[in-house]
Amino acid sequence: MHTSTPSLLTAGTSLQPGGRYRWFVVFLLFLATTINYLDRQLIGLLKPILETEFAWTETDFSRIVIAFTAAYALGLLVFGWFIDRVGTRIGYAVAVALWSIAGMAHALARSVVGFGLARIGLELTEAGNYPAAVKTVAEWFPEKERALATGLFNAGTSLGVVATLLIVPGIVSRYGWQEAFWITGALGFVWLAVWLIFYDVPVRQKRLGAAELAYITAGRDPAESARVVRWNQLFRYPKTWALIVGKGLIDPIYWFFLFWLPSYFSSTFNLDLKKPSLKLMLIYLATTVGSIGGGYLSSKLIRWGWRVLQARKTVLLGIALLEISVLGIQFVTDVWVAVGLISLAVALYQAWATNIFTLVSDLFPRQTVSSVVGIAGMAGSVGGIFFRCWSERYSIPTRRPTTSPVVTTCCSPSAAAHTWWPGY
Repeated sequence: MHTSTPSLLTAGTSLQPGGRYRWFVVFLLFLATTINYLDRQLIGLLKPILETEFAWTETDFSRIVIAFTAAYALGLLVFGWFIDRVGTRIGYAVAVALWSIAGMAHALARSVVGFGLARIGLELTEAGNYPAAVKTVAEWFPEKERALATGLFNAGTSLGVVATLLIVPGIVSRYGWQEAFWITGALGFVWLAVWLIFYDVPVRQKRLGAAELAYITAGRDPAESARVVRWNQLFRYPKTWALIVGKGLIDPIYWFFLFWLPSYFSSTFNLDLKKPSLKLMLIYLATTVGSIGGGYLSSKLIRWGWRVLQARKTVLLGIALLEISVLGIQFVTDVWVAVGLISLAVALYQAWATNIFTLVSDLFPRQTVSSVVGIAGMAGSVGGIFFRCWSERYSIPTRRPTTSPVVTTCCSPSAAAHTWWPGY
């Protein structure tokens, strides 16, 4: 199994980058992630409208979200395996095309069943984004730049949510909720055209200079691509289970905030979701700071001479301990204090996610990266399902997310301890 060594870092730092095409590739990943989260966040923003349209109750919505999360978990496994088999160029293209079609299909729904089927299709196919993006970073970046590159594309999550808050209310008020799905779904096909024109793996990319290619591939083991690791064999490695535990403990926190924040602010602080909300924008913009900052920090430690795994694990430990601060949200009565605490919580989550995703490419051969990301992401989704079942029982009656900070106080210390598990 692949592990990081000082010799790889020495080889990588002896060369100059020689170009910046790899950062254009990150920009494409950033745009895809933005579109991915724009499509995904629609249901949270349109929840009050859809409740009226389809006569949903709060409990119905919770169960619908649980079903969607299960579909997303399955999609992570399927697309992780698929992208490792066909490669990032084709695998990413297939995922974006399918999720764009599924997104637009929501506009055709005339019943709860029809809407649910479209949403399940969206969740199944949107799951291809992270396995493809993390594998692309592993192909295009040396170890000391991977966390920063991952943080940059992962920042698309916040831009996607903010874009939803800015754009969708105007579309809905002028044209209706169906048009919101048509327009956001169509954006994926615009990205797809650009991807197929400008992207290929480094060794086949004619626009990539020789110096930058040498910088990207310096220190890599030529025999790595010849190693064959079957999908089911990945579960034999302690490293795989370490990632499963990490994602399973922390992901539910962000999943909860992603789907329930609009409803929480609407019911607790009388926020009008038909208008752009500065409060929600600030919260989701905070995730950009966390995503890029978390990636920058571990990359900076490596540049200072820290071992790769030591840098990643130290950052993960600090983040997990700081996440406990979200406990205070259950006592908050002021809207801006709530904004501040939740902003900190989601920023820390994104810093965590950036480093945990980067660990996959540090620990595993490139030809298995998508599969491992899919397996770990599935664990996070399953954790989200259990978390939502808990919150449905204890939080929904009061419509306040009191369960989230309480469970966070259990998840975060556990995640902090897990970062030093011998499996890493």
